[in-house]
Amino acid sequence: MNNTATKTLVIAEKPSVAQDIVRALTPTVGKFEKHEDHFENERYVVTSAVGHLVEIQAPESHDVKRGKWSFAHLPVIPPHFDLKPVDKTKSRLNAVVKLAKRKDVGALINACDAGREGELIFRLIEQYAGGAKPLAKPVSRLWLQSMTPQAIREGFENLRTDKQMQPLADAARCRSEADWLVGINGTRAMTAFNSRDGGFFLTTVGRVQTPTLAVVVEREELIRKFVSRDFWEVHATFHAQAGQYPGKWFNPAWKKDAEDAEKKADRVWSAAEAASIAQAVQGQPATVTEESKPTTQASPGLFDLTSLQREANGKFGFSAKTTLALAQSLYERHKALTYPRTDSRHLPEDYLGVVKDTFGMLADSGMRHLAPFAQTGLDKGYVKPTKRVFDNSKVSDHFAIIPTLQAPSGLSDAEQKLYDLVVRRFLAVFFPSAEYQVTTRITTAAGHSFKTEGKVLMTPGWLAIYGKEAAAEVEDAKDGDKGQNLVPVQPGEKVHGDPVEARGLKTKPPARYSEATLLGAMEGAGKWVEDDELREAMQEKGLGTPATRAAIIEGLITEKYMLREGRELIPTAKAFQLMTLLRGLDIEDLSKPELTGEWEYKLAQMEHGKLSRAAFMAEIAAMTERMVRKAKEYDRDTVPGDYATLATPCPNCGGLVKENYRRFSCTGKSGAEDGCGFSFGKSPGGRTFELPEVEAFLKNKHIGPLDGFRSKAGWPFVAEIVLKFDEDTKNYKLEFDFGDDKSDEESGELVDFSAQESLGACPKCGGAVYEHGKNYVCERSVPTHAQATPSCDFKSGQIILQQPIEREQMQKLLATGKTDMLEKFVSMRTRRNFKAMLAWDAEAGKVNFEFAPSKFPPRKAAATKTGAGSAASTRAAAKKAPSKKAAAPKAKAPRKTTAASGKVPSAALAAVIGAEPVARTEVMKKLWDYIKTHNLQDPKDKRVIRADDKLRAVFGADSVGMMQLAGIAGKHLG
Repeated sequence: MNNTATKTLVIAEKPSVAQDIVRALTPTVGKFEKHEDHFENERYVVTSAVGHLVEIQAPESHDVKRGKWSFAHLPVIPPHFDLKPVDKTKSRLNAVVKLAKRKDVGALINACDAGREGELIFRLIEQYAGGAKPLAKPVSRLWLQSMTPQAIREGFENLRTDKQMQPLADAARCRSEADWLVGINGTRAMTAFNSRDGGFFLTTVGRVQTPTLAVVVEREELIRKFVSRDFWEVHATFHAQAGQYPGKWFNPAWKKDAEDAEKKADRVWSAAEAASIAQAVQGQPATVTEESKPTTQASPGLFDLTSLQREANGKFGFSAKTTLALAQSLYERHKALTYPRTDSRHLPEDYLGVVKDTFGMLADSGMRHLAPFAQTGLDKGYVKPTKRVFDNSKVSDHFAIIPTLQAPSGLSDAEQKLYDLVVRRFLAVFFPSAEYQVTTRITTAAGHSFKTEGKVLMTPGWLAIYGKEAAAEVEDAKDGDKGQNLVPVQPGEKVHGDPVEARGLKTKPPARYSEATLLGAMEGAGKWVEDDELREAMQEKGLGTPATRAAIIEGLITEKYMLREGRELIPTAKAFQLMTLLRGLDIEDLSKPELTGEWEYKLAQMEHGKLSRAAFMAEIAAMTERMVRKAKEYDRDTVPGDYATLATPCPNCGGLVKENYRRFSCTGKSGAEDGCGFSFGKSPGGRTFELPEVEAFLKNKHIGPLDGFRSKAGWPFVAEIVLKFDEDTKNYKLEFDFGDDKSDEESGELVDFSAQESLGACPKCGGAVYEHGKNYVCERSVPTHAQATPSCDFKSGQIILQQPIEREQMQKLLATGKTDMLEKFVSMRTRRNFKAMLAWDAEAGKVNFEFAPSKFPPRKAAATKTGAGSAASTRAAAKKAPSKKAAAPKAKAPRKTTAASGKVPSAALAAVIGAEPVARTEVMKKLWDYIKTHNLQDPKDKRVIRADDKLRAVFGADSVGMMQLAGIAGKHLG
């Protein structure tokens, strides 16, 4: 290493960009040598982040951890923010920081993506590298909107100064810190407010997630308040010499009604009028006029992430999260698509050559369904420099999603679907428009007019790429106004209608949001903002960014604000409760897109040097203080809102039970009294009742098991809840029921199963198995009239490690030996979800876990099994109990948690692969995944594994040979 600072460190945002930079610079500055985590020559060291490596946090002295959230500690407005590494990418951060601190590195170039977020990623890394004192190395900015080698070289010739970039850096930091202040303080204040009655009711809010939720709640409110109205349409089948065609009645004099959007030209609002029209026209001669004109339809534009997510949701039902994961895999693993987290639908103007090369790659590929279209595009010269595709002004830090020059192989079915979607759109955007002949035919009989629209595809153009899928749009239209093929009518020819019928229909409420339509609403949220300047500021932004919208939707589902049912997103009672709270506390601006518009407007001013960072942050601090103060000082018993009266009466006195913000309470027979004192909280254990659940709970005095409860410390749990009569208060009260009652053997009470239907035969003794308390038990395991002394001990919990075991699953286990794969078990030790089947283990004499078959054959070793459903099922399920190894079955059986597969990693190994018990083979797979992910194979000798901080603790050395791995791993397995 040189002692003089002769080299410049270039930090890109992604490894692929670092490689592009190296390829572009090599012809002008010489060859680079590839190292483990960087490239280097005499002049440059080129490395990359992998997105955000550092995030902001409040200094330890100013933060309050979960469990102690209360108004006493709010608001949290730290004088400055500390930094902490992002856990997943610590090793990458350490590598970049080490390069930045090298003595021979005298300057830095920020080559992160050309935008606010790219600026922030670099600035936080630079600050973290400096530690207590600044790094004090000059910084330049590489600003790239195109990734062609020529554009990269030109970017290096025209580097921007650090001073030029300071306004963008200020705006980036302000956005990050403001989101932290509003999200953290808002969440803690709303949680503190909702937890006043005890427990821990986590109530998250945020600048993007809360307005997004408000959009869904407002739509659901419209649906709930919607009153359907009857209307009629009059349809006729007209007969001409050449055949028949459909027509629909319409009023040619109709004008749009601003007051009533349901009124339309083809709707009749009384049955008598509709019947009168049908009767008047039936069999009568009719005259025909028509107008034909050619129309064209251009292909939709290239995909950005949001439009790709919407299309994939509509076509395949993929969630936004799934589409992003697939696109990320096609980009990172298969190198088949360009960077997917983009909000641009255009390409840089110097990409014409790249596009032609991509057409060439597709034409030569093995994709028979698409290769001919790529060849046609080349042969006919379809790829031309058009502003519709190539426009630098529409390219931000990333350009549209298109296929790369690398033809993929080994794609999963889902990856192939998404890749095809992108390739078709990429080809289509360069193909000519589709040409139609559109005919509007008006048939008039007895003074009534009927409209028929005909649409004939003359030249398919880009629609040829979509084949039958596109043609079906025309073929499926059969209502008279949807554009089907039409039989010809001769000039002056009379036709007649038969049959002519009135069809009774009902107006429909607005549709619930799907992920596709919600993504569209988030993207276009600015159009709801009334203020012109704020609307303009949001025009390009919307709510969230393409990269974060999927996570926002998933977060709302995780926090039980929304449910995903099929393709619909349905807001929960918790969502309505939050909106009621924000309105009642007069902090509703947190649920409006105007907040984002206002921030974007001010951040844009800051980027242009018209607003200082200090002034913006002072406004955010004031907003935060107001939000907390409103919640802290609210002193009324309830919050105003639209509350329900339950149909089920009070179990104590038969009075009306009404809802308020916090509780369901008896209000006496009239509904306007104090009632008998019966009441219970709406959100026991931080889980808000849905109205149908409350009705069932009051009626049956128990419900469950339900998931989504949280302990006071915030941990999730599953439980039943019951209404029990309390002798002291002479009233009913709500209690959690965890099934920890005394056993029947101790109580001496005889159990009567005569009213129950058996679930199946006991696998131990052949007796009948029934539901009893919180367990499934053999009839011979409890005292009954037939057998007072128990002779069997079969028992399996109805909830095991927070996973409800439904009756159908226990029936399946008794009939076939195992349940389906169940996905909601929660490890007692790690608190993480895991998937498993429950299976009867004859040797151990109990129900055990079985996991999905491993890709690797199990090693031969002594076995231990993990009990899943005995008397102490929920507490002891994760502990190991020794048993003999069963003879290996001939068929490949699913892997069980046995000693062969249930080894416990040491603390050092657990830091690398996780703490769950694992098979030796799985350990090796996980180790190799870690080694490859972090590029820890020596580039000069792939058989040597270099240790990072975590692996050094496992290896006890800086590097080991690959043949040593298995032996080393074995020493770390208990």
